[in-house]
Amino acid sequence: MKRVLRTSFTFLLTLGMMIYGVNALAQESTVSATEAHTLEQMPEPPGGMKDWMFSHLAKNLRYPETARDKGIEGTVIVKFIVEKDGSISEAQILRGIGGGCDEEAIRVLQLSPKWKAGVKDGATVRTEMRLPIRFKLG
Repeated sequence: MKRVLRTSFTFLLTLGMMIYGVNALAQESTVSATEAHTLEQMPEPPGGMKDWMFSHLAKNLRYPETARDKGIEGTVIVKFIVEKDGSISEAQILRGIGGGCDEEAIRVLQLSPKWKAGVKDGATVRTEMRLPIRFKLG
């Protein structure tokens, strides 16, 4: 049962993670999401997003007991900055679902190893990311 839950959760998480928004912060100006194509390299976790989902997120994310007890499901949207050195900062919830899921999404994101920073015009840039994390009881 536990294995089925983890597999279902991982599959749904994979679908949600494939679609994430991006804004680059180059120096002091913000590059809008529609201009994200100007980046030469998008930020990504070590090993790429797919590997990060299976090796980091699926391993570390815990369904909060309150959410489980209340039957809370849904997608938490987390906004954060990938700094020039690859560290994660300024994580905040754009859309939450409560029951401890919002805090859990931020917790597991902040546990992440350093990402590869975004690159624009040959230089690393601070990049704003939006990441959906799906919580589904199964």
